[in-house]
Amino acid sequence: MFLICGLGNPGKEYINTRHNIGFALIDKLINFYNFVPFKKDSKKEIFKGIINNDSCFLLKPLNFMNLSGQPIRDVMSFYKIEKNKLFIIHDDLDLELGKVKVKLGGGNAGHNGLSSIDEMIGNEYYRIRVGIDHPGDKHLVSNYVLNKFSETEIEIINKQLENITQNFETILSDIGLFLTKLSESK
Repeated sequence: MFLICGLGNPGKEYINTRHNIGFALIDKLINFYNFVPFKKDSKKEIFKGIINNDSCFLLKPLNFMNLSGQPIRDVMSFYKIEKNKLFIIHDDLDLELGKVKVKLGGGNAGHNGLSSIDEMIGNEYYRIRVGIDHPGDKHLVSNYVLNKFSETEIEIINKQLENITQNFETILSDIGLFLTKLSESK
């Protein structure tokens, strides 16, 4: 069983914001792979389905970004999901808009969602990093990540989220091939 978690903040005011790119990709995966609602409570929303013959949960933590770790830990513990089967989708300030990188482990670079996850389960999980650019000054970051994408930016992001979705089954078996497919589909 794989657990694929998109990070974001709950509420309509956060739709199409940079920090909610994880939620946006989860929504696309739900539709593309026909996932069905499985469980919802005040802290999480879980969808169940199959990707590439593998059983998967798609998870949206419904508490705010800086508390993402608890529902992830709870789901992993209850369903006995190993850390090497966990993929976290998140925004990354250090990557240019729409660029995607995947890595196992590492630091959290000040990302509150990753920091919460690291506190709860450690840092040895896969991260799908989606670039949102940097505002240029670290004092602008808090507002920047909560702002909505411009029309031009949303076109770039939506195209890349489509590419990720259409090639997602590859990531579960071959991350290198997944990244190659993304670079070829530009």
